Amino acid sequence: MLESVQDLTTRVSKKLGLDKATIDKLIEADNEHIFDIKLNNGKVFKAYRVQHDNRRGPYKGGIRFHKNVDLDEVRALATLMTLKTAAVGLPLGGAKGGVAVDPKSLTKKELEELSRKYVAHLHPHIGPDQDIPAPDVNTDMTIIDWMVDEYQKLTGDTSKASFTGKSLGQGGSLGRDSATGHGGVIAFAQLLKHLGKSDDKLTYAIQGFGNVGSFFGLIAEEEHPNWKLVAATDTSGGRYSPIGLSAKKLAEFKKGGGRFVDYQDDNATIISGDDLIALDVDALVLAALEDAITEANAPKVKAKYIVEMANGPISGPAMDYLAKKGVVILPDTIANAGGVIVSYLEWLQNKSSQHWPQAKVNQELQKYMVKAVDQIYKISVEEKMPLKEAATLAALKNLLTVS
Repeated sequence: MLESVQDLTTRVSKKLGLDKATIDKLIEADNEHIFDIKLNNGKVFKAYRVQHDNRRGPYKGGIRFHKNVDLDEVRALATLMTLKTAAVGLPLGGAKGGVAVDPKSLTKKELEELSRKYVAHLHPHIGPDQDIPAPDVNTDMTIIDWMVDEYQKLTGDTSKASFTGKSLGQGGSLGRDSATGHGGVIAFAQLLKHLGKSDDKLTYAIQGFGNVGSFFGLIAEEEHPNWKLVAATDTSGGRYSPIGLSAKKLAEFKKGGGRFVDYQDDNATIISGDDLIALDVDALVLAALEDAITEANAPKVKAKYIVEMANGPISGPAMDYLAKKGVVILPDTIANAGGVIVSYLEWLQNKSSQHWPQAKVNQELQKYMVKAVDQIYKISVEEKMPLKEAATLAALKNLLTVS
């Protein structure tokens, strides 16, 4: 993924006429923190925090706990965060963190110890005006609350603005849990509006029915009755029904600890993640992990639209192939920016000791997402380039105006 992100940045930078030194500075990270976390029981885990670029404001980016986390992945995700915050016009930079661990293999006590020791190592390099982490894959508000508490103990900071994605009781924002999925629905609806397809009936499938994917489905079901969810997968497999699936029932099943391989629906057939990619649907919502679509399976894609709700779910070569095929791809830097937008709003609330009603949070989210889609669609048409390149172009222009 790192190579794809850097290649895209370089390619668009050259279209802007930038010299090699400027391009290298856009790609290279400001700081890389690589360290080991040793638990009291002797277990050791490799940990990272890459601070990519802060020319627009404090570094911002999630922390993921996943067994496959490595330095190149964190570098790529940090670069994407820089592009994302710039593309949607936030006064923030880009960073990412991670620990190479399967959190399911840890007890709750071990997970808390890991979370607190991550902060203990990094606390001189993070903070409300320096670097503001948030949850990502396999991290949640409970983990972030531990981290905020540890940061407060070590620094005396009581603003709670050191992290976002907190529980409401610890200074979290209303609407933060649904923000990424909600933002994706807003962005896709706005794109369809530009394409003159707002009133069309469409079928869609969600790969990765976790937090992001489930909220996308729930909000789409409520706000866009002309969109029909026909397939969804999780890590165990999935279900497909041409007459439609209920996002609400799926979400309730998942909330109860269920896996889709065990989901009962007389009208639905069992499918795999690979089957979902090849379904004859109007739209694919990719909300799992990176590289879900590669050169190997890109020719199987039948969808007209792809919404990148995960970070980097389409490899560079696959992206080029699908663009030539005429598939309209709503890029991750815009599609999943709802999370960082509401994180920014949470940070603003913490900094001013305020707590906004959800209506205000949703109103601000809508404003940012619509403006971002309008901007990249305009660039795409004027410059005759795919939306992915248009989003990168918008981000680079915003970065260069403050350098």
